[in-house]
Amino acid sequence: MLRRLGWLIGLSQRSRQTKTLDAEPYVARVKPVLMVDTVQEIAIYIHRFHNLDLFQQGWYQIKISMRWEDGDNNSCGIPSRVVQYEALDSSSNDSYGVWNIDDKDNSFLTQPFRIKYARQDIRLCMMVSFTMPLERYEGSATSAVILRFELLYSPIMENISVTHSDTCPAAVHDFRIPPKALSGLHSYCPVHFDTFHAVLIDVSVHVSVMKSAAYKRPAVLSSDASNSKNLASSNVQSSKKIASADKKLVSFVKALLVARDTLLEEMQRLSKAVGQTIDLSEFVSSMDNGLLSDSSSTGKSVEVDGSGQGKQPNNLEKLDGPIDLESDDWLRNFSKEHLSRTFHLLGTQLHYLWNTFLSFHRDNNTKILEYLRDIWTKDRRAEWSIWMVYSKVEMPHHFISGMDDTSNHSSHKRVTSVLKLNDPAQVAATRAELHRRSIAQMRINNRAVQDMHIFGDPMRVPIVIIERVWNAPRRTFSDNTYRRHVDRIDSSLLNGHDDESETRKHNNPQPSGRELKIVVFVHGFQGHHLDLRLIRNQWLLIDPKIEFLMSEANEERTHGDFREMGQRLAQEVISFFKRKMDKHSRYGRLKNVKLSFVGHSIGNVIIRTALADSLMEPYRKYLHTYLSLSGPHLGYLYSSNSLFNSGLWLLKKLKSTQVIHQLTLTDDPDLQNTFFYKLCKQKTLDSFKNIILLSSPQDGYVPYHSARIESCQPASFDNSKRGAAFLEMLNNCMDQIRGPTPETPHHQRVFMRCDVNFDTTLYGRNLNSFIGRAAHIEFLESDIFARFIMWSFQDLFR
Repeated sequence: MLRRLGWLIGLSQRSRQTKTLDAEPYVARVKPVLMVDTVQEIAIYIHRFHNLDLFQQGWYQIKISMRWEDGDNNSCGIPSRVVQYEALDSSSNDSYGVWNIDDKDNSFLTQPFRIKYARQDIRLCMMVSFTMPLERYEGSATSAVILRFELLYSPIMENISVTHSDTCPAAVHDFRIPPKALSGLHSYCPVHFDTFHAVLIDVSVHVSVMKSAAYKRPAVLSSDASNSKNLASSNVQSSKKIASADKKLVSFVKALLVARDTLLEEMQRLSKAVGQTIDLSEFVSSMDNGLLSDSSSTGKSVEVDGSGQGKQPNNLEKLDGPIDLESDDWLRNFSKEHLSRTFHLLGTQLHYLWNTFLSFHRDNNTKILEYLRDIWTKDRRAEWSIWMVYSKVEMPHHFISGMDDTSNHSSHKRVTSVLKLNDPAQVAATRAELHRRSIAQMRINNRAVQDMHIFGDPMRVPIVIIERVWNAPRRTFSDNTYRRHVDRIDSSLLNGHDDESETRKHNNPQPSGRELKIVVFVHGFQGHHLDLRLIRNQWLLIDPKIEFLMSEANEERTHGDFREMGQRLAQEVISFFKRKMDKHSRYGRLKNVKLSFVGHSIGNVIIRTALADSLMEPYRKYLHTYLSLSGPHLGYLYSSNSLFNSGLWLLKKLKSTQVIHQLTLTDDPDLQNTFFYKLCKQKTLDSFKNIILLSSPQDGYVPYHSARIESCQPASFDNSKRGAAFLEMLNNCMDQIRGPTPETPHHQRVFMRCDVNFDTTLYGRNLNSFIGRAAHIEFLESDIFARFIMWSFQDLFR
């Protein structure tokens, strides 16, 4: 009131002084001081730092900065406030010092924390908010924001003090917030850094547009109705309309309106999700009294609460009357002064809403994080489908030789020539390349936070062709029954789970008790027990409760007999299994036990050999998921890589390696006495509930058909004993996969073949890429394909 009274007194004095100098009404000469501007507000909640697989102990920090994508180094966000929403454990020695803001690059640094062991949790529980100017974008951003996380490292020294100068950048991970998301966003954003710094930082990102603090009230703020009416009518007659005079101010108002409506909607969604009501009575009261209801200057009133009867809603549920922003018509009759007041009121409302939300988030941070994480998980399948191609094929009832179906020699020649032109590996590679070219034509502009490890160069991301293999019903079914069965298979493929199994879970709930889940990872030829750590890390992210065994039983001992390697693995698994059973049994009854295996290359043969061993017989009933990465399940009887075959021949001649003889089925003159022939007859796959075979047409180390357990052209047209033996091996394997599991005869087994097509331009021209080794090793050095498959079908890995 004092400010308003002072303004009125000043106006009276100035009018007396100038009345005789100018015949124009004085109101037309009043120029309000307008400094309208909007800013982008981005709040980063850093909940937890979880060490998955850091190789070095030491002091670590997280550095956060952000900038406009199309701007220079100076167009960066500025940390505006920091909140510690949970007190840290002061008695722990895992943290030291305080958080810091670096004025040189406007970045925020968490306090240093000490990492001492794997799977260690550090609860950081802090929020940092950045503001970014929007003046050059006229209210709404047309550029994306690049959000950068840096992992800083400092070794453990006798002197505990850690300064910024002591640290060095260990890894960087960038995210992109697209323009569509900058009007309002609340999203979970996990930070993993790179394969050498495997961690998980639980982060949530919250975005809104706000009014800049550099704003001064317009000159006309009188609440006197008649006075306001006279001023408004004079302005309408003497001032230009906003549509032609100040479009920038209109855009500012529209940006704040969009941000307010979005924030209201998101607050309503989050409050329902966590089961907590947000009290907005104070906000509703102020909004109802001021915003866009000045009929004196517009000739119309906007009902914000949607009731039309002047009722004031008392909670968020009733704020469901958003203003139509499709056109500017409703703004064109506003005077500049009235529009500036609207801008001010909207800015005040957004400020109140934003602070209310941040307070609500701090009070319910655990529930909100869980809800946002679930939404993020569900959205990954849709986002990553850009690089994934889904299909389904019918499993053949029996593989037969192509010679049996050929009536004469000339037709056999024609079929052979056609099949040569349609080599399955070449067809798969061509299909992936065509899909990669189509990605180049896409414009990816969604409303989610984009991981730049994937979206930074979409053409370099592996293409994954997922082929769901299913047992077709007999054609004696009616057409409608058959179509319903096919539709059910399609639904289970898209949803990542089996509808029948979900129905059984609902009708037959599991008894209460603990669940033990063990996953065994087995390396390949001359491998290391940590070779499969990237797959392990992804599995841990999906299910942190698993107990994992990185097999070391055959490390540096992969040249001998597969039977010996399988027995060593079986003993190692049984010993680990018993230890974990004893440990978990102390805490209560176990309701369920799941034993899963992951193998790379000949590690898959070692796994199957161990399962065939009599020692593993009591444990086969626990088998759950089997993930095979380029495993030679049918040996090297038909290998098309002549250069690799020459290398195998040299190994057999020079070193007389037993494992090479067994892989090439030359360990016995009679094929039916060879190791692989006998292995395929043993029940090594029939007890798994889920079987996923990963292959790559670029992999020259393992025959494409052998990794996929399917027939190949040379075998189909080989009428010798060799061809007959191969097809018998294949049918024996497929009979195990085709039939139901012994323990759950009504369970529909999940069987998938996944073709991973890497970007070969990354390899360059070298011997590894020439002989096909590069793609074979890429299964161990890349985890993007694993993310795609494992997160799209999470039920198979839980």
